[in-house]
Amino acid sequence: MAKVVLVLGDDVSTDAIYPGRFMATVLPGETPQYCFADMTEFNTRLKAKKVPPESVIVAANNFGCGSSREQAASTLKGYEFIIVAKGFARIFLQNSANLGLRTIICPTIEAAEGDEIEIAAAEVVNMTSGARFAVVPLPKARQDIIDAGGLIAYARKKVLEEAGKKRS
Repeated sequence: MAKVVLVLGDDVSTDAIYPGRFMATVLPGETPQYCFADMTEFNTRLKAKKVPPESVIVAANNFGCGSSREQAASTLKGYEFIIVAKGFARIFLQNSANLGLRTIICPTIEAAEGDEIEIAAAEVVNMTSGARFAVVPLPKARQDIIDAGGLIAYARKKVLEEAGKKRS
């Protein structure tokens, strides 16, 4: 089970997730400190390590809209967030898969901060309210990349599998 730590509305832009003024810092190990930097209270909680890994951010439609900056997904991945949204911006969704950020498309999700939720392949269950919400599965190839931990990890795994086949 995971806890909802932030609930957001429609059209959360990459600039809200990772403000452009920090673009000089692009290393995945450094970007998390700027996660939702303009949401001062939440950012302070993150930096103080008061938000556990695999916490959930719930959003409405078009999460990750705006620029195609990969750092928006990187900063969220740095905290191992799970993003459950009614819908995602196309480029953000691909950047998230490439980095191994868990993204769940759940068009009818309803949750409040502090709710406990359980995520399964076909549904999200809000354990606090008892409500169940259907999940729109990602394409298998995209889900395989996320499950591997990102595109680099996925490619490494595939290369090693092929190398093992050739030795046999």
